[in-house]
Amino acid sequence: MKLASETVVRPARNIRGSVQLPGDKSISHRYAMLAGIAEGPSRLENYSTGADCASTLGCMQALGVKLERQPQQNVIEVQGRGLSLAVPSQPLDCGNSGSTIRMLSGIVAGQPFTSEMLGDESLSRRPMERVIKPLTAMGASIESQEGKPPLRIRGGSLKAIDYKMPVASAQVKTCMLFAGLFADGETRVEESVRTRDHGEVALRAFGVQLQRKSLGAGSEVRIRGGQRLRGIEARVPGDLSSAAFFLCAAALFPESELTVPDLLMNPTRARLLDILMQMGVRISVTQLEEINGELVGSLQVGGGNLSGATIAGADSAALIDEIPVLAAIAPFMEKGIEVRDAKELRVKESDRIASVATNLRKMGAEVEEREDGLKIQGRQPLHGAQLDSFGDHRIAMAFSIAALKADGETLIEGAESAAISYPAFFQTLDALCER
Repeated sequence: MKLASETVVRPARNIRGSVQLPGDKSISHRYAMLAGIAEGPSRLENYSTGADCASTLGCMQALGVKLERQPQQNVIEVQGRGLSLAVPSQPLDCGNSGSTIRMLSGIVAGQPFTSEMLGDESLSRRPMERVIKPLTAMGASIESQEGKPPLRIRGGSLKAIDYKMPVASAQVKTCMLFAGLFADGETRVEESVRTRDHGEVALRAFGVQLQRKSLGAGSEVRIRGGQRLRGIEARVPGDLSSAAFFLCAAALFPESELTVPDLLMNPTRARLLDILMQMGVRISVTQLEEINGELVGSLQVGGGNLSGATIAGADSAALIDEIPVLAAIAPFMEKGIEVRDAKELRVKESDRIASVATNLRKMGAEVEEREDGLKIQGRQPLHGAQLDSFGDHRIAMAFSIAALKADGETLIEGAESAAISYPAFFQTLDALCER
């Protein structure tokens, strides 16, 4: 297999080997932004190789942050500017990255100048009201195209607010905490369902004080404005969302043996491992340690008889990036999968609920598509087919996994979209497959 506009995936007999994953996307984004507004240098090892995280670096450079990339060692050296960034001479191009535009909005909203943030065709369709509304309440002036990019943000003096997020979103939470650094007073952010806490962990790694408290299934975070950040040296752990594809590939084959070293094990992300183990996948964790506030460990993975699962409520929020690949392999499970409370999937890089349903039907499966999820029966054989990635990296990668156990070859159109998060994905998968 090779990364091209069309990629053919052939069935496999087994998955065996070790995979060293690129740095976690969520952490890479946050480290790059915080390193830019920190005082002094930062050195970031194993920074994500994906195009989305490269977009964040490009935006930080446009804001006057000096970066030096060492691609051979996969290291980014950042010279922080402190809280005052430079007026950009051109629009901040966020590419396909919703993480970049949403989280960086919180930083540029605190700058005493106007920034324009834009992206590609896909990003230009994604909703931004969820950051526009609270940032406006804090004092920023934001113009948009009916709540979608491009965004024109006139920043300045922000005031702290008490904000309860109507939709659980780690990106929005991080945006608000970043904006809180520039606000007068203490900003409080409440979420009804606990989401990824990489923003909070990263802020503490850079020397910021904040308070967190559990509120039932959710939490609140408080941050005081005006705090200074200090540069750090950090290694970004392997991306757990990227690991999901290889874990699911190993799950399909009872004799598989897969090792994944130096993997992110953050409790707000590791629910995937619980779900897979509950379904019968053999997973053991070794060498667990805490690095810059993040848990990191190594996995030993073997396949089993996949039972099936229901994903709903808090699990839907925790597994929002992993649901597409779990759904793609659901027909090979004994009982299949039911996904509820995942309407957020409708507004990702593609409508992921529709994308999964469309491609599974092309492979011969019966799928019940719902407004907020899917129901896919188990014990359904799949056949190779011509599939569409819909320009969505996670759809391209998810169906390359389903194709490993389908009858015949599968052609994935738009496979190059995998480069958004994992440029070497198809080569890595091919190296693990026994045929």
